[in-house]
Amino acid sequence: MSEQQDPVGDSHLRETTLDSTVVYNGGFLEMRKDRIRLPDGREATREYVVHPGAVMIVAILPDGRLVMERQYRYPVSRTMIEFPAGKLDPGEGGLACAQRELWEETGYRARRWAKAGVMHPVIGYATEFIEIWFADDLTLGERNLDDGEFLDVFPAALAELEAWVRDGLLTDAKTVVGMMWLQQWRAGHWPLDWQNV
Repeated sequence: MSEQQDPVGDSHLRETTLDSTVVYNGGFLEMRKDRIRLPDGREATREYVVHPGAVMIVAILPDGRLVMERQYRYPVSRTMIEFPAGKLDPGEGGLACAQRELWEETGYRARRWAKAGVMHPVIGYATEFIEIWFADDLTLGERNLDDGEFLDVFPAALAELEAWVRDGLLTDAKTVVGMMWLQQWRAGHWPLDWQNV
């Protein structure tokens, strides 16, 4: 492999898929079990969840506070504090998904958007990626929750979120990453390329 094809020099770490089996296929997630070849030539198996991808929105109110949600998350049996987020629909781009999810879940629409980056929250067992979007110049209207979706929307200052992380009240990884992006942007370290929509 040439240096151009392998810019970080990781070919000695790569695993090769030999075959892949769908173990479970639900309406949202798919579970796969793959037989792979390790870098040293031996074979092993990998089990993982195929996820369609998602977006998270750091929506900034005129007073600098942030649009937050409280939602019960069944897998962890607790109500979580989170930035608005949601999964990509088939064929949907990140910005379109971010606009749709912000409106559906919170009722807010934004005139300015900026893509901050991408995170991979569970690299050990899922293909999930989450695009991080910033939104501002917000207007509030009626929200349009999905059937069976229940959540509270409320404003919070970054300092409040930081205290909740410290105190163990906010433990959602994507929200913590969004807070980091917000801190770096406000400090002038990580610029955002805003676009009017």
